[in-house]
Amino acid sequence: MRTLVIGSILLVLFPLAAIGFGPALAERLRGRRAGRRREFARVETYDPGRERRAERRARALMRSIVTPEEFAMYEELGFIRVLRPAASGGRAAYGYLIYPHRPIVAYDIDTGELLSEYCVRFPDRSEPAMGSRLPDADDVLAKWMALHGDEHSLIADANMHLPGRQHDPAHVRRDLLRLAQWEAARPAGVPA
Repeated sequence: MRTLVIGSILLVLFPLAAIGFGPALAERLRGRRAGRRREFARVETYDPGRERRAERRARALMRSIVTPEEFAMYEELGFIRVLRPAASGGRAAYGYLIYPHRPIVAYDIDTGELLSEYCVRFPDRSEPAMGSRLPDADDVLAKWMALHGDEHSLIADANMHLPGRQHDPAHVRRDLLRLAQWEAARPAGVPA
């Protein structure tokens, strides 16, 4: 008798449970299978030309945004200089050297003294499977835009270090010398 009652209860509860929970369970199972298929489909093969094409597109974008002189500076020297005026305005008092994937270096225009390094990072979140490193030109352009758009916020949010933390000061001084020679060799008033 007891077996008959338990069997009857199960006979009633099983169809009710299937009706109540069945669609949600089936949907969940389908979602898991589809998710696995998507994971397998997302695995991309290595494309050796991908980074080169990305850098080419990044340089084309940079060329359309920065001045011709700044673009020529990046092409020939590997960095861009941004000059900033003193608080009272007028001529430039300090400048920044923007390197790809390296801290921004601030320096005094008159003395060439290195003032500080500012660590900022602009990750590429477009294709997480391919990494978070922007092409070099995109990284430089992001820093350039941030300095021109809101210099004070960028500097306030950056990790500031004394010169020499990540850049060799002798290398930066050589770059400042190369920049001065590069500017001296260019005809006056002629953009790149």
